[in-house]
Amino acid sequence: MQSSPLSNAHHAVAQPLQCGRFRLSFERPLIMGILNVTPDSFSDGGRFVARDAALAQAADMIRDGADIIDIGGESTRPGAPPVPLDEELARVIPVIEALRSAGVPLSIDTYKPAVMRAALNAGADMVNDIWGLRREGAVDAVKDSTCGVCVMHMLGEPQTMQIHEPVYRDVVTEVREFFEERVRTLTSEGIALERICLDPGFGFGKSVIDHNYALLAHFAETRPSNLRVPLLAGMSRKSMLGAVTGRTQPAERVAASVAAAVCAAQRGAAIVRVHDVAATSDALKVWQAVRAAGNATQ
Repeated sequence: MQSSPLSNAHHAVAQPLQCGRFRLSFERPLIMGILNVTPDSFSDGGRFVARDAALAQAADMIRDGADIIDIGGESTRPGAPPVPLDEELARVIPVIEALRSAGVPLSIDTYKPAVMRAALNAGADMVNDIWGLRREGAVDAVKDSTCGVCVMHMLGEPQTMQIHEPVYRDVVTEVREFFEERVRTLTSEGIALERICLDPGFGFGKSVIDHNYALLAHFAETRPSNLRVPLLAGMSRKSMLGAVTGRTQPAERVAASVAAAVCAAQRGAAIVRVHDVAATSDALKVWQAVRAAGNATQ
């Protein structure tokens, strides 16, 4: 029996990721649950600022199937203002310390080297940096640890990235070239390849439909040639989904977010970063069952 064209597409399993206290393998896509301890995140701003609310949300996500918890103390939505260092630390460090024994890797979503260092000391296992460790001091903050690092592509910066129309000659090729440069640079600085994962940065200096959906359609092609570095997809509740569904409010985009996560998994995502863990987990389980059945009948 022949398989459908997509049934086995892009399914070379990514290499394991050294992630602090954990070594992650990717026989199935892993789910990164988003924990925003911010008052102004685009989707759930203010809901989990209080420490107890944040811990309860983390427990719920782990129960629902989250494999990683990504903790952020500064919104990076388009136009978001920067948060002072002390304020960001006050938001995230108590949460990391309280979740250190939760049994899953903890990721810190920050671009500030001082926050990276403090978070790693508090128990974080991964640094998720929208700047791709390009800011001064970022590489030094992580290179002597065993933490995982998520390198994201961003054109411009959060305050202005969607104000000026993003321009690429070929968005997929340029994102891949950026990743190739970052991998060369980071490995030359002593960060082992097995510690690196890559995020094409949906919505970060990309046109809402053309660039974002080109990246999703050709997701696996953003990975540097001949490498099996894991790819992370973060599209949950974003405007790219509202643009094609007509859903203006982020909370209305759950179904679209789940569909996007499955599309990314089909195209080789090792990690999907989501708000809606239970729904995403259920959908991926169905997708995996279909995939397994297709492999069994070849």
